[in-house]
Amino acid sequence: MQANGKKSGKRPNCIKCIHYYVTHIHNKPHGCRAMGFKCIQNPAVLVFSSSHMECQLFQAKPSASQNKKGRGSSGGGIVA
Repeated sequence: MQANGKKSGKRPNCIKCIHYYVTHIHNKPHGCRAMGFKCIQNPAVLVFSSSHMECQLFQAKPSASQNKKGRGSSGGGIVA
């Protein structure tokens, strides 16, 4: 394991990162808000090829079960 708690040798999956977005640009469909770039490949591949280090800014998106917590009768919805 690395100092930041990530398993070494496994590249992060950008699609599961909060910083990843789809650019809708044909020749650069992937983007990273944290690094501030758009590219044709998975951003983690570009980061590794240019720095020889895994992405240090990866932050996992909350899981679907975490997103559902706190919803319900909290008073935030529309009342008929």
